[in-house]
Amino acid sequence: MSRPTYVPDSAVPAARAMLPLVPVGLFAALGAVLAYAWKAPCRFGGAWNDGTQQFLRFCYTDIYPLWWNEKLDQGMAPYFGHPVEYPVGIGGLMWVIQKLVSGLNEPGVWFFDLTVLVMGLSLVAGVVIMAMLAGVQGRPWDAAWYAIAPAVILTAFINWDLLCGALSLGAFLAWSRRRHVLTGVLLGLAIATKFYPVVFFGPLFLLALRTRRFPAFLWALGGTVVTWVVVNLPIMVLAFDGWKRFYVFSSERGADWGSVWFFFQREQWPFLGDGERLDMLGIASFAVLCLAVAVLTFTAPTRPRLMQLVFLVLAAFMVTNKVWSPQYVLWLVPFAVLARPNWKPLVLWQVAECWYFFAIWLYLVAQQPGNEAFGIGDGAYYTAVWGRVLTIAIMAAFVVRDILRPEHDVIRQGGLDDPAGGVFDQAPDHFVLRVPSAPEPAPRSA
Repeated sequence: MSRPTYVPDSAVPAARAMLPLVPVGLFAALGAVLAYAWKAPCRFGGAWNDGTQQFLRFCYTDIYPLWWNEKLDQGMAPYFGHPVEYPVGIGGLMWVIQKLVSGLNEPGVWFFDLTVLVMGLSLVAGVVIMAMLAGVQGRPWDAAWYAIAPAVILTAFINWDLLCGALSLGAFLAWSRRRHVLTGVLLGLAIATKFYPVVFFGPLFLLALRTRRFPAFLWALGGTVVTWVVVNLPIMVLAFDGWKRFYVFSSERGADWGSVWFFFQREQWPFLGDGERLDMLGIASFAVLCLAVAVLTFTAPTRPRLMQLVFLVLAAFMVTNKVWSPQYVLWLVPFAVLARPNWKPLVLWQVAECWYFFAIWLYLVAQQPGNEAFGIGDGAYYTAVWGRVLTIAIMAAFVVRDILRPEHDVIRQGGLDDPAGGVFDQAPDHFVLRVPSAPEPAPRSA
């Protein structure tokens, strides 16, 4: 009789944690297929070439028209031949796919298909990575939210956001495993693809200050800066005017669809609706919310979990931003679930995001002369705008409650501290602000 193979105790939980990765990856592949099928009226029915039908059939995408808008159809290289309104990560991907589809029949359609393939693979990668992050919190199946949430399926292939999402999640997985330079490399790539991951350094800094884990933070920051410079510097040197287009465009654009500032301006609110103050109002309101998160971090009786702070800061950035496109929901889904995996507020938020997805296209239809009867007006559209704000605020309120009263935190109820927090997990406090308690009254003399 052969002797049984010895399996270390530590290997059993690790192997068990790996089991959900295949099914959640398949869920993500299903989500990608469903998202592609949602674009069928445009991809196969020709609705992209009709300014009304692509909205009425809810299959609009930025990817297809940018084949022409960015002069890719003319063989121009991003940044060199034509300034591109996206960071170099997306511009580089555009250039690679442009080379692959040039000379094919209907290259614009092929450009969309190959871009969608990359974004679909990014969704699968992001979901698997999220399952690994959620797995260390004891809840790997939570990643299914990112795989097949309705708002994810509706918005997956509007733009290039899924690629940045996979890089960002990969960075936090590396952080949880205390590979801080790799964290920086992946965050540098993410910021070179979409700029929003720069806000993630806020939560990392706050927790590093509370725990004095500054070496880890500085290694990650250094890796990010070096990676971002390495990726951007060649384009900056060789095609500066094309490279700076994204940053100039971002600073000069006004309040766009979906943002609360768009509502304030269209309704002509005093002060808040002043377009000249837009950048100041956006920065100031975001700064106020970040200050509130910082105060919460240092006054909470128990150190907040990293994913809780990441969610709060990213939600604050989205709500105060002057642009809030439908696909921005992809930014927040994984971190909302990792921060607080409670299905009721998540479902409420998904309903609000889905309503906004349909409302924005119907609203754009109504803006076209003669099509008012096919769309919706300001009132219905603004319910969708504020529905997103309200449901995100509800989720944020629950996260704040969990931070102030950790016994309500689903993750910590299992006896864990901050398993996705890397060096912050089980770290002692070094910088905490405490509100002094009122002294007890002196006993009265007889």
